[in-house]
Amino acid sequence: MGSGINTVAGQPATVPKSSPNPNATTYRILFAISLAHLCNDTLQSVVPAIFPVIKESMNLSFTQIGWIYFTIQLTSSIMQPVFGLYSDRKPTPMLLPIGMLLSLIGMLLLSLAPMYALVLLGVVFIGLGSAVFHPEGSRVAHLAAGQRKGLAQSIFQVGGNTGSSMQPVISKWILIPLGQIGAIFFTFVAGFGVLLQLYVAKWYRGVLQTTSLPSKAKIKRAMNPERKQAIITAMILLIAIVLVRSWYSASISSFYAFYLEEVYKISMGNAQIYLLVFLIAGAVGTFFGGPLADRFGKRNVIALSMLGTAPCAMLVPFANEYWLYPLLAITGFILSSSFSVTVVYAQSLLPGRVGLVSGLIIGLAFGLGGIGALAIGELIEYFNISAVIQIVGFLPLLGLLSFMLPSDKKISSWTEEA
Repeated sequence: MGSGINTVAGQPATVPKSSPNPNATTYRILFAISLAHLCNDTLQSVVPAIFPVIKESMNLSFTQIGWIYFTIQLTSSIMQPVFGLYSDRKPTPMLLPIGMLLSLIGMLLLSLAPMYALVLLGVVFIGLGSAVFHPEGSRVAHLAAGQRKGLAQSIFQVGGNTGSSMQPVISKWILIPLGQIGAIFFTFVAGFGVLLQLYVAKWYRGVLQTTSLPSKAKIKRAMNPERKQAIITAMILLIAIVLVRSWYSASISSFYAFYLEEVYKISMGNAQIYLLVFLIAGAVGTFFGGPLADRFGKRNVIALSMLGTAPCAMLVPFANEYWLYPLLAITGFILSSSFSVTVVYAQSLLPGRVGLVSGLIIGLAFGLGGIGALAIGELIEYFNISAVIQIVGFLPLLGLLSFMLPSDKKISSWTEEA
């Protein structure tokens, strides 16, 4: 009589490992990768935070400041799509801690650099570290999301935006008092980030061993030939919208403190408080954007984010120092509410291309925002900072492009027909 256990050639059958439920949301990993994102973007925020310090100590012009911002963004923008394509073909969990190690090296260089050229080299390493992290980090968030793609991307992105919001805190309370050498303390942040990424990479490796990711054949079928041109057009429009948003954010992050110092005679340290209000409100807006998109639609949130920002952005240069607080808070909140939504929207346009989407939206589009910072720096040199900040306030009006994007329902129908 059989024992009830199936055997092959007299050997007991092995019980397969239980694979994770693809519909379940793995919150511990979402929060871990969000915290890693916070570490990564905190390291990046040290770069603009150090501008007031090295502008004075190295006697830099606004154009040279723009070149530093351009360098970190361009390094990241060029490499992120490359790493994104690679990770789509060969997901590599160990890229997560490797990226943080690159940023650690860059932070050491930045804190110790005695000359402008070495500052740029340190910034290149920090940019490369970010380029390596984002595609794989976005994939981890996607895999851990289950059915809650918007919420998961919001959790992931709010970590990054919170890290970015540390810029004025770092500038006011660490770098301005301590000088350039103060940046060396952030090597500890990078070290913690490496340990955190090792933890996430272990889970990620386990998922890859038990879960089959979309094959290249499936990815190709998703790109229905008769829809290909419409999808390409939609991606170009989306990148243009993210680019405009990045240009506005870059102008505030890189030059607004100098504007407050010149126009309002506010000290550089106190000017960081206004910047902090804008960036923290942006981090909060990032979190709420995903759930709102899950409920009201991704395209609707993108359109509301850009056009809702426009009136406040145009008023900011003309408000007095007291009204600036609520105006900057509202502007930051509304503008950043579409931060995670644009990534999820792009993922729905290009299903199965999580790494490439991360490279294009988080990397290329945001990275090209560095061109905006460089151009704004040049304009300030030729005209004056007050006039340029006023002109920049009109950028969110280009959010009218969002009405040319296909609706969520239309994209769903394309995927079903693929």
